[in-house]
Amino acid sequence: MSSGSIFVWEMLGTGILILMGAGVVANVVLKDTLGSAGGWLLINFGWGFAVFAGASIAAPSGAHINPAVTLGLAIADKTPWSQVPVYFAGQMVGAFLGAVLAWLAYKAQFDTHDNPAGTRGIFCTGPTVPSPVWNVVTEVIGTFVLVAWILLSPGAQETEGGLPQLGNSALGYAAVAFIVIGIGASLGGPTGYAINPARDLGPRIAYAILPIRDKGSAEWGYAWVPVVGPLIGGALAALLYLVLPVV
Repeated sequence: MSSGSIFVWEMLGTGILILMGAGVVANVVLKDTLGSAGGWLLINFGWGFAVFAGASIAAPSGAHINPAVTLGLAIADKTPWSQVPVYFAGQMVGAFLGAVLAWLAYKAQFDTHDNPAGTRGIFCTGPTVPSPVWNVVTEVIGTFVLVAWILLSPGAQETEGGLPQLGNSALGYAAVAFIVIGIGASLGGPTGYAINPARDLGPRIAYAILPIRDKGSAEWGYAWVPVVGPLIGGALAALLYLVLPVV
């Protein structure tokens, strides 16, 4: 597959991921919506199915939609290192565009929300207890689970067009939704489970520049945590894969 095709499919898939993921958070957080105060469980399910939708759309490029997954697959020798920057670029552009589309979909609700300074969490993650080292540990563990599952679950070794396919042989991309919902329910409480550098950084940039009324800080001092933590987690999962006797 050409670099241009990889960029386009990863951009589209990641864009849909963020549009639906940020959308479900907006539906819960903003005041004048039908999902207002829907709670953490609705957010978990929304993000799970957002990953399902994004991965399904990005199937032609292998459905990475996550730099931590791309890095893990490269270390595991399933993605050429020369393609890694293309994947990263498509994912970041898609994440930014998806965040902008989510804002457009809820523009009227953003304008009437009674706590505009608290809208950053619609776009990106933040810790419930700020502690950079332990926040990184949380993101490492959550992303390790995701990437290890991708590499080690049954059917994960299958390829299409020479590209490893995210998912499993029995459930396909629906399995991705289940693992993301599980990670959110079990490990998402401390940091909001970015488990994807593009998922956090792209929307954080969008939040910083969008004309949201009386918005708060983008919290750039924390922004490195949901980038570094997931990349470490993805790399560790790939190293585990390399040392295990996988058939």
